[in-house]
Amino acid sequence: IVPNVGPLIQPLTRAQWEADAVPTPKRLFSHNDQQSTWMSSSPEGAQFGWGGRFGDAVLDSNANFLPDFTAITSLGNELFLTGSRTRPYQIGLDGADEIFVLETFANGSGEASEAYQLLRSHLRAQTFSSSNLIERDVAAALSSSLDLNAQFNAARASLTPLTTPFPTGELGPQLRAIAETISLQTEFQANRQIFFAAIGGFDTHSNQVTDVPDRHTEIDGAVSAFASAMQEIGYFNDVTLFTASDFGRTLAINGDGTDHGWGSAQFVMGGAVRGGRIYGDPPPPTFGHEYDADGGRLIPQTSVEQFAEPLGRWFGLTEGELATALPNLSSFGPGPDLMQV
Repeated sequence: IVPNVGPLIQPLTRAQWEADAVPTPKRLFSHNDQQSTWMSSSPEGAQFGWGGRFGDAVLDSNANFLPDFTAITSLGNELFLTGSRTRPYQIGLDGADEIFVLETFANGSGEASEAYQLLRSHLRAQTFSSSNLIERDVAAALSSSLDLNAQFNAARASLTPLTTPFPTGELGPQLRAIAETISLQTEFQANRQIFFAAIGGFDTHSNQVTDVPDRHTEIDGAVSAFASAMQEIGYFNDVTLFTASDFGRTLAINGDGTDHGWGSAQFVMGGAVRGGRIYGDPPPPTFGHEYDADGGRLIPQTSVEQFAEPLGRWFGLTEGELATALPNLSSFGPGPDLMQV
Protein backbone atom coordinates (compact mmCIF):
# COMPACT_ATOMS: atom_id res chain seq x y z
CA ILE A 1 0.00 0.00 0.00
CA VAL A 2 1.25 3.48 -0.89
CA PRO A 3 -0.67 6.10 1.09
CA ASN A 4 -1.42 9.66 0.02
CA VAL A 5 -0.32 9.61 -3.63
CA GLY A 6 -1.30 12.41 -5.99
CA PRO A 7 -0.25 14.92 -8.63
CA LEU A 8 2.44 17.41 -7.66
CA ILE A 9 4.92 19.56 -9.57
CA GLN A 10 7.37 19.70 -6.67
CA PRO A 11 7.21 18.80 -2.96
CA LEU A 12 4.58 20.86 -1.17
CA THR A 13 3.89 21.74 2.46
CA ARG A 14 0.73 23.19 3.94
CA ALA A 15 2.44 26.52 4.53
CA GLN A 16 3.59 26.69 0.91
CA TRP A 17 0.07 25.78 -0.26
CA GLU A 18 -1.55 28.49 1.84
CA ALA A 19 1.00 31.07 0.69
CA ASP A 20 0.78 29.95 -2.96
CA ALA A 21 4.56 29.80 -2.79
CA VAL A 22 5.33 26.94 -5.21
CA PRO A 23 3.78 25.71 -8.47
CA THR A 24 0.94 23.21 -8.14
CA PRO A 25 -0.88 21.14 -10.78
CA LYS A 26 -3.29 23.07 -12.97
CA ARG A 27 -7.06 22.76 -12.49
CA LEU A 28 -6.92 20.82 -9.26
CA PHE A 29 -10.12 19.10 -8.11
CA SER A 30 -11.55 18.86 -11.65
CA HIS A 31 -12.19 15.20 -12.54
CA ASN A 32 -11.26 15.35 -16.23
CA ASP A 33 -8.15 17.43 -15.64
CA GLN A 34 -6.86 15.39 -12.71
CA GLN A 35 -7.46 12.10 -14.52
CA SER A 36 -5.36 13.53 -17.34
CA THR A 37 -2.72 14.81 -14.90
CA TRP A 38 -2.45 11.38 -13.26
CA MET A 39 -1.92 9.79 -16.66
CA SER A 40 0.25 12.39 -18.37
CA SER A 41 1.45 15.07 -15.88
CA SER A 42 -0.73 17.61 -17.74
CA PRO A 43 -4.41 18.61 -17.59
CA GLU A 44 -7.02 17.75 -20.20
CA GLY A 45 -5.69 18.20 -23.72
CA ALA A 46 -2.44 16.29 -23.16
CA GLN A 47 -1.26 13.98 -25.95
CA PHE A 48 0.90 11.34 -24.29
CA GLY A 49 0.59 9.30 -21.10
CA TRP A 50 3.36 7.77 -19.04
CA GLY A 51 2.10 4.28 -19.84
CA GLY A 52 2.49 5.09 -23.54
CA ARG A 53 5.95 6.52 -22.90
CA PHE A 54 6.87 3.33 -21.06
CA GLY A 55 5.66 1.52 -24.17
CA ASP A 56 7.82 3.73 -26.41
CA ALA A 57 10.86 2.78 -24.35
CA VAL A 58 10.36 -0.97 -24.78
CA LEU A 59 9.10 -1.19 -28.35
CA ASP A 60 12.48 -2.26 -29.66
CA SER A 61 12.55 -5.21 -27.23
CA ASN A 62 9.41 -6.54 -28.92
CA ALA A 63 11.49 -7.17 -32.03
CA ASN A 64 9.13 -9.49 -33.89
CA PHE A 65 6.01 -7.91 -32.51
CA LEU A 66 3.53 -5.38 -33.86
CA PRO A 67 3.68 -2.21 -31.75
CA ASP A 68 -0.14 -2.08 -31.86
CA PHE A 69 -0.27 -4.81 -29.19
CA THR A 70 2.22 -3.24 -26.76
CA ALA A 71 -0.52 -1.20 -25.05
CA ILE A 72 -3.96 -2.76 -24.60
CA THR A 73 -7.07 -1.30 -22.99
CA SER A 74 -10.30 -3.00 -22.00
CA LEU A 75 -12.21 0.27 -21.55
CA GLY A 76 -11.07 3.05 -23.84
CA ASN A 77 -9.24 5.90 -22.06
CA GLU A 78 -6.47 6.06 -24.61
CA LEU A 79 -4.39 8.88 -23.04
CA PHE A 80 -2.51 6.77 -20.49
CA LEU A 81 -1.44 4.26 -23.15
CA THR A 82 -0.59 6.72 -25.93
CA GLY A 83 3.05 7.50 -26.67
CA SER A 84 4.83 9.05 -29.59
CA ARG A 85 5.14 5.56 -31.13
CA THR A 86 2.85 3.48 -28.92
CA ARG A 87 -0.84 3.32 -29.78
CA PRO A 88 -3.48 1.72 -27.54
CA TYR A 89 -5.42 -1.24 -28.90
CA GLN A 90 -8.89 -1.82 -27.40
CA ILE A 91 -10.11 -5.34 -26.77
CA GLY A 92 -13.62 -6.52 -26.04
CA LEU A 93 -14.58 -8.85 -23.23
CA ASP A 94 -14.50 -11.84 -25.61
CA GLY A 95 -11.96 -10.90 -28.23
CA ALA A 96 -11.53 -7.98 -30.58
CA ASP A 97 -14.53 -5.69 -30.92
CA GLU A 98 -15.93 -5.76 -34.45
CA ILE A 99 -16.62 -2.44 -36.14
CA PHE A 100 -20.28 -1.83 -35.32
CA VAL A 101 -21.61 -1.54 -38.86
CA LEU A 102 -19.98 -4.88 -39.73
CA GLU A 103 -21.53 -6.60 -36.69
CA THR A 104 -24.96 -5.93 -38.22
CA PHE A 105 -24.23 -8.25 -41.15
CA ALA A 106 -21.46 -10.48 -39.74
CA ASN A 107 -23.41 -13.72 -39.39
CA GLY A 108 -25.92 -13.28 -42.17
CA SER A 109 -26.37 -15.14 -45.44
CA GLY A 110 -27.44 -14.17 -48.93
CA GLU A 111 -27.73 -10.41 -49.29
CA ALA A 112 -26.53 -9.84 -45.73
CA SER A 113 -23.36 -11.80 -46.42
CA GLU A 114 -22.83 -9.88 -49.66
CA ALA A 115 -23.34 -6.58 -47.81
CA TYR A 116 -20.79 -7.68 -45.19
CA GLN A 117 -18.14 -8.35 -47.82
CA LEU A 118 -18.86 -5.08 -49.62
CA LEU A 119 -18.59 -3.14 -46.36
CA ARG A 120 -15.31 -4.83 -45.45
CA SER A 121 -13.93 -4.01 -48.88
CA HIS A 122 -15.09 -0.41 -48.49
CA LEU A 123 -13.54 -0.05 -45.02
CA ARG A 124 -10.29 -1.65 -46.17
CA ALA A 125 -10.06 1.32 -48.58
CA GLN A 126 -7.75 -0.62 -50.85
CA THR A 127 -8.70 1.42 -53.91
CA PHE A 128 -9.10 4.72 -52.04
CA SER A 129 -6.95 7.69 -52.96
CA SER A 130 -7.16 11.30 -51.87
CA SER A 131 -5.00 14.38 -51.58
CA ASN A 132 -6.69 15.19 -48.24
CA LEU A 133 -4.42 14.14 -45.36
CA ILE A 134 -7.28 13.69 -42.88
CA GLU A 135 -9.22 11.47 -45.30
CA ARG A 136 -6.11 9.38 -45.90
CA ASP A 137 -5.45 9.03 -42.16
CA VAL A 138 -9.05 7.94 -41.47
CA ALA A 139 -8.92 5.40 -44.30
CA ALA A 140 -5.60 4.02 -43.03
CA ALA A 141 -6.93 3.77 -39.45
CA LEU A 142 -10.01 1.83 -40.55
CA SER A 143 -7.98 -0.54 -42.69
CA SER A 144 -5.46 -1.09 -39.89
CA SER A 145 -8.28 -1.78 -37.40
CA LEU A 146 -9.67 -4.58 -39.55
CA ASP A 147 -6.24 -6.17 -39.89
CA LEU A 148 -5.44 -5.90 -36.18
CA ASN A 149 -8.80 -7.35 -35.17
CA ALA A 150 -8.18 -10.31 -37.46
CA GLN A 151 -4.71 -10.86 -36.01
CA PHE A 152 -5.95 -10.57 -32.45
CA ASN A 153 -8.80 -13.03 -32.97
CA ALA A 154 -6.48 -15.43 -34.79
CA ALA A 155 -4.23 -15.43 -31.71
CA ARG A 156 -7.26 -16.00 -29.46
CA ALA A 157 -8.15 -19.09 -31.47
CA SER A 158 -5.38 -20.89 -29.54
CA LEU A 159 -6.69 -19.68 -26.17
CA THR A 160 -6.93 -22.26 -23.40
CA PRO A 161 -9.91 -21.17 -21.28
CA LEU A 162 -9.02 -20.09 -17.76
CA THR A 163 -10.37 -22.23 -14.95
CA THR A 164 -10.19 -19.32 -12.47
CA PRO A 165 -13.70 -17.87 -11.99
CA PHE A 166 -14.05 -14.12 -12.24
CA PRO A 167 -16.86 -12.12 -10.65
CA THR A 168 -19.42 -10.33 -12.76
CA GLY A 169 -19.83 -6.57 -12.66
CA GLU A 170 -17.73 -3.82 -14.22
CA LEU A 171 -14.16 -4.79 -13.37
CA GLY A 172 -14.16 -8.61 -13.22
CA PRO A 173 -14.90 -9.19 -16.93
CA GLN A 174 -12.26 -6.64 -17.92
CA LEU A 175 -9.57 -8.32 -15.85
CA ARG A 176 -10.62 -11.71 -17.20
CA ALA A 177 -10.17 -10.43 -20.77
CA ILE A 178 -6.77 -8.99 -19.83
CA ALA A 179 -5.72 -12.24 -18.12
CA GLU A 180 -6.69 -14.19 -21.24
CA THR A 181 -4.67 -11.80 -23.40
CA ILE A 182 -1.63 -12.14 -21.14
CA SER A 183 -1.89 -15.92 -21.48
CA LEU A 184 -1.39 -15.44 -25.25
CA GLN A 185 1.89 -13.58 -24.85
CA THR A 186 3.84 -16.11 -26.92
CA GLU A 187 1.26 -15.86 -29.71
CA PHE A 188 1.88 -12.12 -29.85
CA GLN A 189 5.65 -12.56 -29.39
CA ALA A 190 5.46 -9.83 -26.78
CA ASN A 191 8.24 -9.31 -24.25
CA ARG A 192 6.56 -6.45 -22.40
CA GLN A 193 3.02 -5.10 -22.49
CA ILE A 194 0.92 -2.55 -20.62
CA PHE A 195 -2.79 -3.01 -19.91
CA PHE A 196 -5.50 -0.65 -18.72
CA ALA A 197 -8.83 -1.40 -17.01
CA ALA A 198 -11.16 0.99 -15.23
CA ILE A 199 -14.03 1.16 -12.75
CA GLY A 200 -16.06 4.22 -11.75
CA GLY A 201 -18.55 5.15 -9.07
CA PHE A 202 -16.26 6.80 -6.51
CA ASP A 203 -17.51 10.38 -6.81
CA THR A 204 -19.39 9.92 -3.55
CA HIS A 205 -20.92 13.28 -2.76
CA SER A 206 -23.82 11.25 -1.35
CA ASN A 207 -24.70 7.69 -0.32
CA GLN A 208 -21.04 7.03 0.44
CA VAL A 209 -21.65 4.57 3.26
CA THR A 210 -23.28 2.20 0.76
CA ASP A 211 -21.46 2.95 -2.48
CA VAL A 212 -17.85 2.78 -1.34
CA PRO A 213 -18.05 -0.67 0.32
CA ASP A 214 -19.76 -2.00 -2.82
CA ARG A 215 -16.97 -0.62 -5.01
CA HIS A 216 -14.28 -2.00 -2.73
CA THR A 217 -15.94 -5.41 -2.69
CA GLU A 218 -16.01 -5.46 -6.49
CA ILE A 219 -12.33 -4.48 -6.72
CA ASP A 220 -11.39 -7.08 -4.09
CA GLY A 221 -13.12 -9.92 -5.94
CA ALA A 222 -11.83 -8.94 -9.38
CA VAL A 223 -8.21 -8.38 -8.30
CA SER A 224 -8.15 -11.58 -6.23
CA ALA A 225 -9.39 -13.52 -9.27
CA PHE A 226 -6.77 -11.84 -11.46
CA ALA A 227 -4.01 -12.86 -9.04
CA SER A 228 -5.25 -16.45 -9.09
CA ALA A 229 -5.41 -16.40 -12.89
CA MET A 230 -1.80 -15.17 -13.11
CA GLN A 231 -0.75 -18.04 -10.86
CA GLU A 232 -2.77 -20.44 -13.00
CA ILE A 233 -0.95 -19.46 -16.21
CA GLY A 234 2.46 -19.11 -14.52
CA TYR A 235 2.82 -15.34 -14.92
CA PHE A 236 2.35 -14.12 -11.35
CA ASN A 237 6.01 -13.14 -10.98
CA ASP A 238 5.98 -11.34 -14.33
CA VAL A 239 2.86 -9.19 -13.96
CA THR A 240 2.41 -6.19 -11.69
CA LEU A 241 -1.00 -4.64 -11.06
CA PHE A 242 -1.34 -1.14 -9.61
CA THR A 243 -4.23 1.20 -8.93
CA ALA A 244 -4.60 4.87 -9.79
CA SER A 245 -7.36 7.38 -9.08
CA ASP A 246 -7.85 10.98 -10.19
CA PHE A 247 -8.23 12.15 -6.58
CA GLY A 248 -9.34 10.95 -3.17
CA ARG A 249 -12.10 12.32 -0.95
CA THR A 250 -12.08 14.84 1.86
CA LEU A 251 -11.99 13.66 5.46
CA ALA A 252 -14.82 16.09 6.20
CA ILE A 253 -18.36 14.80 5.66
CA ASN A 254 -20.88 16.86 3.70
CA GLY A 255 -23.86 15.19 5.35
CA ASP A 256 -24.18 12.01 3.27
CA GLY A 257 -20.78 11.70 1.62
CA THR A 258 -17.55 13.55 0.97
CA ASP A 259 -16.21 16.01 -1.59
CA HIS A 260 -13.30 16.16 -4.00
CA GLY A 261 -9.97 15.42 -2.35
CA TRP A 262 -6.40 15.31 -3.62
CA GLY A 263 -4.05 12.63 -2.28
CA SER A 264 -5.35 9.04 -2.12
CA ALA A 265 -4.08 5.61 -1.12
CA GLN A 266 -3.04 3.18 -3.89
CA PHE A 267 -1.87 -0.41 -3.88
CA VAL A 268 0.50 -2.54 -5.94
CA MET A 269 0.29 -6.31 -6.32
CA GLY A 270 2.35 -9.02 -7.99
CA GLY A 271 5.03 -11.62 -7.49
CA ALA A 272 7.81 -9.05 -7.97
CA VAL A 273 6.35 -6.63 -5.39
CA ARG A 274 7.94 -6.27 -1.97
CA GLY A 275 4.52 -6.75 -0.44
CA GLY A 276 2.94 -6.94 2.96
CA ARG A 277 3.86 -3.40 3.99
CA ILE A 278 2.84 0.26 3.82
CA TYR A 279 5.31 2.53 2.00
CA GLY A 280 5.30 5.80 3.90
CA ASP A 281 3.40 7.18 6.86
CA PRO A 282 -0.34 7.64 6.29
CA PRO A 283 -1.42 11.11 7.38
CA PRO A 284 -3.57 11.17 10.52
CA PRO A 285 -7.36 11.01 9.93
CA THR A 286 -7.80 14.40 11.60
CA PHE A 287 -7.89 18.05 10.59
CA GLY A 288 -5.27 20.78 10.79
CA HIS A 289 -2.08 18.71 10.35
CA GLU A 290 0.75 19.52 7.93
CA TYR A 291 -0.84 17.60 5.02
CA ASP A 292 -4.35 19.03 5.43
CA ALA A 293 -4.95 21.57 2.65
CA ASP A 294 -8.37 22.38 4.15
CA GLY A 295 -11.28 20.32 5.43
CA GLY A 296 -9.33 17.08 5.32
CA ARG A 297 -8.28 17.46 1.69
CA LEU A 298 -4.87 15.77 1.75
CA ILE A 299 -1.77 17.30 0.17
CA PRO A 300 0.03 14.31 -1.43
CA GLN A 301 3.19 13.07 0.25
CA THR A 302 4.17 10.90 -2.75
CA SER A 303 3.92 12.32 -6.26
CA VAL A 304 2.53 10.33 -9.17
CA GLU A 305 6.03 10.36 -10.67
CA GLN A 306 7.52 8.84 -7.51
CA PHE A 307 4.79 6.20 -7.51
CA ALA A 308 5.48 5.39 -11.18
CA GLU A 309 9.27 5.41 -10.96
CA PRO A 310 9.79 1.96 -9.37
CA LEU A 311 7.20 0.49 -11.75
CA GLY A 312 9.10 1.88 -14.74
CA ARG A 313 12.42 0.68 -13.38
CA TRP A 314 11.00 -2.84 -12.92
CA PHE A 315 9.58 -2.62 -16.46
CA GLY A 316 13.12 -2.11 -17.72
CA LEU A 317 13.43 1.62 -18.34
CA THR A 318 16.79 3.37 -18.10
CA GLU A 319 17.36 6.57 -16.16
CA GLY A 320 17.00 8.60 -19.34
CA GLU A 321 13.82 6.81 -20.36
CA LEU A 322 12.34 7.36 -16.91
CA ALA A 323 13.14 11.07 -17.15
CA THR A 324 11.38 11.26 -20.53
CA ALA A 325 8.33 9.32 -19.37
CA LEU A 326 8.02 11.17 -16.05
CA PRO A 327 9.00 14.79 -16.72
CA ASN A 328 8.53 16.01 -13.13
CA LEU A 329 10.55 13.18 -11.58
CA SER A 330 13.69 15.29 -11.20
CA SER A 331 11.86 17.54 -8.71
CA PHE A 332 11.47 14.68 -6.25
CA GLY A 333 13.54 12.05 -4.52
CA PRO A 334 13.35 8.40 -5.55
CA GLY A 335 10.05 6.59 -5.30
CA PRO A 336 9.26 3.86 -2.75
CA ASP A 337 11.28 0.64 -2.94
CA LEU A 338 8.29 -1.34 -4.19
CA MET A 339 9.78 -3.75 -6.65
CA GLN A 340 12.30 -6.56 -6.73
CA VAL A 341 14.25 -5.54 -9.83
